[in-house]
Amino acid sequence: MRAIARQWWAWALAALVVAAAAAPLVHAWLTNPDDQRLVDLDVYRTGGQMLLQGRPVYEFATPAPQLLPFTYPPVAAMLAVGLAVMSWDTAQWVWTAGVFAALGVTVWFAFRDALARRPLAAYAPWAFAALMVACTYLMPIRDQVRFGQVDILLVMLCLADCVARRPWWPRGFLVGLATAVKLTPGVFLVYLLVTRQWRAFWMASFTTSLLTLLPFAVIPRDAAAFWFSALLDPERLGSNAATTNQSLRGMLIRLYLNDAVTAGLWLALAAVAAWYGFTAARRAYAAGDAVTAVALVGLTAVLVSPVSWIHHLAWVVVVLAALVGDGRDRVRLWVAAGVWLYYVVPVPWWGVSLKAAEIPVVSPVLGKIVQNGYGLGAIVLVWLLASWLPRRRTASAQAATPDGGHGAGNGGATPQPADTL
Repeated sequence: MRAIARQWWAWALAALVVAAAAAPLVHAWLTNPDDQRLVDLDVYRTGGQMLLQGRPVYEFATPAPQLLPFTYPPVAAMLAVGLAVMSWDTAQWVWTAGVFAALGVTVWFAFRDALARRPLAAYAPWAFAALMVACTYLMPIRDQVRFGQVDILLVMLCLADCVARRPWWPRGFLVGLATAVKLTPGVFLVYLLVTRQWRAFWMASFTTSLLTLLPFAVIPRDAAAFWFSALLDPERLGSNAATTNQSLRGMLIRLYLNDAVTAGLWLALAAVAAWYGFTAARRAYAAGDAVTAVALVGLTAVLVSPVSWIHHLAWVVVVLAALVGDGRDRVRLWVAAGVWLYYVVPVPWWGVSLKAAEIPVVSPVLGKIVQNGYGLGAIVLVWLLASWLPRRRTASAQAATPDGGHGAGNGGATPQPADTL
């Protein structure tokens, strides 16, 4: 913080650079036609309005052509009341600013080791600005702005909770908050459990339980409607077979197999992915690399969830940080650059175009593979972080040790107790 205070002018200029780079993206989506503009934010805000008007939250849909229902737990609707009291124009700007603020916090925590290493530390404002701009144009982050989505805020909460060295909040509270607002961050409860971070696990469980039970006391009708009806209807989330669903289940549905076969394959593959992902995350945590552990858990959530839209892959920001590490290994930097480029270009939509070309054999086979490109890429990323990265660290440590012996197995990171991570 002292370094930031000394370089306040540089940080101010860096913020202007980020704003200028993001301006075309923000302008493009905030000047969309009304019925196409920040459609998910419209869902959140309308959910809050329903509460203020005493109307059923889970029975409304936004106006045509979107017709989107509220799909989040009832506590999210309670929190959305703050958006409901704003004008629509104000809410758009406040939410968009919040997306970039959350991205900034995420980048800071995720790339902390690289930003703190000399000589880069002397140019931290400019390095931070470059990372912010690079991450802004990842397709999952672009979609955060396009739809007014909440995912990057949830990434920020889970990442900060898991990697902050001396948090001023009770560790586990932010994971519990994220899980109560949207169910998928609940995978971090499993992570805290398998890594035996007992204090954080119980705090996260308590927070989730409290915020889940609270609506039964405040808005019991809506709480019951969600947990006993809306939650059980997967079609409320939209077409599960759509290209934007890049989860394992989404990819399997697009194979057009028998429903029973699809369900069986999904359950089997999801179990394998969960076992592999959590095992690798536990190893990363034990090696003192909490950022890689968080990236693995986030990717696992994307793969095993019944529906994972492209914007759910906001975890790619943390993946890039895990690959970069402290920035000393050029091979890791090149791999990170390749992953960044892959998630900047609209790979799944190339697959859709290739399928539409109706080229014999190529369109139905290669087109389908490319259409699933982000989901298949997530599988590769899990392998990279779980298998390739530890081997690369070992090789780099051996090369850096004069006698060829083993150096720090995690690239310089030192395992730390759970209370100080």
